[in-house]
Amino acid sequence: MDAVVSRKVKITDTTLRDAHQSLIATRLRTEDMLPLAGALDQCGFFSVEAWGGATFDTCIRFLNDDPWDRLRDLKNELKNTPIQMLLRGQNLVGYRHYPDDVVDKFVAASHKNGVDVFRVFDALNDIRNMTRSMDQVKKAGAHLQGTICYTTSPVHNIQTFIRMAKDLYAFECDSICIKDMAGLIMPAAARDLITGIKKAVDIKVCLHSHCTSGIAPMSYQAAIDAGVDILDTAMSPFAMGTSQPPTESVVASLIGTPRETGIDLTRLRAARNACIHIREKYAGLLNPISERVDSNVLMYQLPGGMISNLVSQLQEQDALDRLDDVFAEVPRVRKDLGYPPLVTPTSQIVGTQAVLNVLVNGERYRNVTKEVKDYIHGQYGKSPAPVSAEVRTLIIGNDDIITVRPADLLEPSYEKMKAEATKAGLIHKEEDILTYILYPAIAPSFLKGERTVEEIPQKQTAVKPASGMPGQMEVEVDGEVFSVRIMSVGGNAMEISSVTQQKVPRGEIDGGIKSNMQGMVLKVNVSRGALVKKGDTLLVLEAMKMENPIHSPVDGKVIEIFVDTGDVVQTGDVLLVVQ
Repeated sequence: MDAVVSRKVKITDTTLRDAHQSLIATRLRTEDMLPLAGALDQCGFFSVEAWGGATFDTCIRFLNDDPWDRLRDLKNELKNTPIQMLLRGQNLVGYRHYPDDVVDKFVAASHKNGVDVFRVFDALNDIRNMTRSMDQVKKAGAHLQGTICYTTSPVHNIQTFIRMAKDLYAFECDSICIKDMAGLIMPAAARDLITGIKKAVDIKVCLHSHCTSGIAPMSYQAAIDAGVDILDTAMSPFAMGTSQPPTESVVASLIGTPRETGIDLTRLRAARNACIHIREKYAGLLNPISERVDSNVLMYQLPGGMISNLVSQLQEQDALDRLDDVFAEVPRVRKDLGYPPLVTPTSQIVGTQAVLNVLVNGERYRNVTKEVKDYIHGQYGKSPAPVSAEVRTLIIGNDDIITVRPADLLEPSYEKMKAEATKAGLIHKEEDILTYILYPAIAPSFLKGERTVEEIPQKQTAVKPASGMPGQMEVEVDGEVFSVRIMSVGGNAMEISSVTQQKVPRGEIDGGIKSNMQGMVLKVNVSRGALVKKGDTLLVLEAMKMENPIHSPVDGKVIEIFVDTGDVVQTGDVLLVVQ
C-alpha cells in the first residue's frame, strides 16, 4: 500500500454544528454544548465543527444566545482541539453578499475569538465569491479549507471539480473539502474525485456527506481506500438520517488497518453519553422523517430532509395528488436556473420557487421571489450553466446581467453601520457591530436584551385544509423547519412558524392589507399619507430566509400602518390600510 493510503484518517466531528442543524433545527444551546465540548476535546479529533452555518442566525433569533460568547466559551473547553466553522464566502453567515470591509472584520473577529479552521464555500462554486474571505483567513494565519459543493448535473462532473480543486490550491488552501450536502456522492465518484484531486495537487482532502440517501457510509469507505485525509462524522446519538455517519462506527471500522484513526474508542464513550442526555432533552425537536433514509434525494437533490417532509405533509393534507408535480418541478426549476448546487441559499431559492410554480394557481413563475430575480440578475454570482433565456426574459425582461464579482458593486458599510448601531445604543462590545450588520432586522432587539428564549417545542400535527390545494405544510430546509402557507397574495407565500404573536389588528378592515404568512417585518417602504400604485412594494417580510414583498393591490393612499421593522406577525394580521 502506498504512503498516501497508509496515512491515518483524521476525523472532524460535526456534533456541535451540522449534526444538530440537520436533526434538531440548530437549536442546541451553549449551556448544553459546553460539557459535550469538554468531552470531545479529549478524543483526538482533527477539528470540531462548532460554529458558522445557521448557528449564528439561530442564536440571536431563537435562543437569545450571543454567538460570540458561545465561541469564546467553546474555546475555553476545546483547549486541545481546533474549532472549525462553516463560512459562506461573501455571505459569511448570512444569506446575501456583504461588502469586503465587513468580510475582513468578520474573519478577523472570528479568528480572534476562537475559530482555527475556516471551511469556506460558495453555493454556486463561484470562486470569485470566496476570494476575499480566503485571503483574510490566510492573513489571520488560520487553516484555510477551500470547499467544493458537490452536485450532479449535465454541467458538473469529476473533471470540473478537479479543475476547481486546482484553483483552490492556487489560493494556498491548506486543505480541500468535498461538501456533499445532499448525500449524493456515490462510492465510485468519491474514489475517482479524491484520486483525481490527489494526482492533480498535493493537498489534504476532506469528505463531508450526509446519510440522507443511505449511501454515505459506503462512499466513506471508498474515500478511505482512495486516500482521503479527513472525514466528517457525528457522535452516534446525533448521526445518520440527514446528519453525518457515526463517529464511533467510522473509528471502529478502521481499527487494525493501515488507515486507523488513532482515536481510542473508550474516550468516545464520555462524549457519546453526553450526547444521549442532550438528545433526551431535545427529543421534542427530533422529527422521525429526518432520521430515515430517503432515496428520493438521489433524484431531486434537495438537502436536509426537505423532500421527505414534503411527502409527509402533502399526504396529511390530502394533496398527495400534487406530489409528482412538485417533485418533477424541482429539477425543472434547477435546470431553468442553470443547475445551481442546492445548498444555502440556492436550495431555498429553487425549492421555494418549485412549490410556488405548482401549488399557486399551477402557473409557472407567475409568482417569483425576490431572490430568484436577484439570482437571474447575477447578484449571487455566475450560474454553472446559463439561465434559460425564456425564463430570464419572463422574469427580468431585457435587464442587464451582472458579469463582475457581485461584491465589487457593494459600497463599504462597516463604519456607516457602526455609527448607526452606536447611535442607537446597541454596541456593548466590538463584535456587536458585526452582529448588527449581518442581521439588521433582528439584531437590535437581541442587542437590547428584548428577545426571549424559545421553548423546546413539542411535535405538532399538520392542519388539513378544507380544499384540495394544500393550505399549510411543514418543510425542512438545511435543518430549519418552516410552516408554509400557500396563497396568492402579494406574490409570495412562505414563512417560518416559530414566531410570536404581535398586537396588530385581525379580521376585516376596509382597505386593510393582510399578511399572507407568519414572519418578521424586514422593512417598511411607505409612510402614512403616501400615494401608491397597484403593484408597489409596501413592505417586505422575511420568509424562509428570503425576502417576500407585500404589494399594493390597488392605486391609493396609505391611511394607516400597524407594523414596524422587526415586528413579528401572523397570517391574517392587518399590516396597513390603503384606500
